[in-house]
Amino acid sequence: MVGLIIWQFSLLKLSINVRLDKFICESTPLTRSLAKKALHRGDITCDGIVVKDSGFKVTEGMRVCLQGEPIALVGVRYLMLNKPVDTICSTIDETYPSVLSLVDVPKPETLHIAGRLDADTTGLVLVTSDGQWSHKITSPKKECGKRYLVQLADPVDAGLIAIFAAGVELRGEDGLTKPALLEIIEPQLVRLTITEGKYHQVKRMFAAVGNHVQELHRESVGQIELDPALALGEWRYLTAEEIASV
Repeated sequence: MVGLIIWQFSLLKLSINVRLDKFICESTPLTRSLAKKALHRGDITCDGIVVKDSGFKVTEGMRVCLQGEPIALVGVRYLMLNKPVDTICSTIDETYPSVLSLVDVPKPETLHIAGRLDADTTGLVLVTSDGQWSHKITSPKKECGKRYLVQLADPVDAGLIAIFAAGVELRGEDGLTKPALLEIIEPQLVRLTITEGKYHQVKRMFAAVGNHVQELHRESVGQIELDPALALGEWRYLTAEEIASV
């Protein structure tokens, strides 16, 4: 991992009193039943005192330890990852490994992926435990722009800019795609910004005009740009400014 920037909002700051068993589950891999067993064994101390009551209230600033090791709430997390090929945007490994297998953080099971990329697509993937924040990115109503660098099999000309701006008819879809912004860098290399997330949308848009996408790389989501310091497979926490931009 490169350029680690930690930005976590402690749940403890949002709630002055948290049940001890809930605190343990939020801070460790322990389930509620295992947390209760740890309490009954006397494995938990709060400010140096053994506590066995699962309903005991943990307050802000209190030092909680499990078998002598301090534990703390994980909090809400926001990450960016530079996705390599042959990984999938799923919470579990399937044909290819999940991108979450590249992220070494506590309690990864609380994370989900905000917007997916195909296995052969590289680039910016956003990962979070904040469902409302994720919804702002993925909801079609929010029209959050996603910008892609696209390598094509055949050259394109400037006439395609107007076609994509007007919307393209995709096979099996009713109506046209929403207006898309096309920038031609080279005859076979373009940037495309879309505000939807239809299945294989970028590939299907170029297929609809008789072209074929050879390589696809996502550069940005909304105002969040992929950090150029991140090599393929690397990740970092988002900054406060990046989080607030969504």
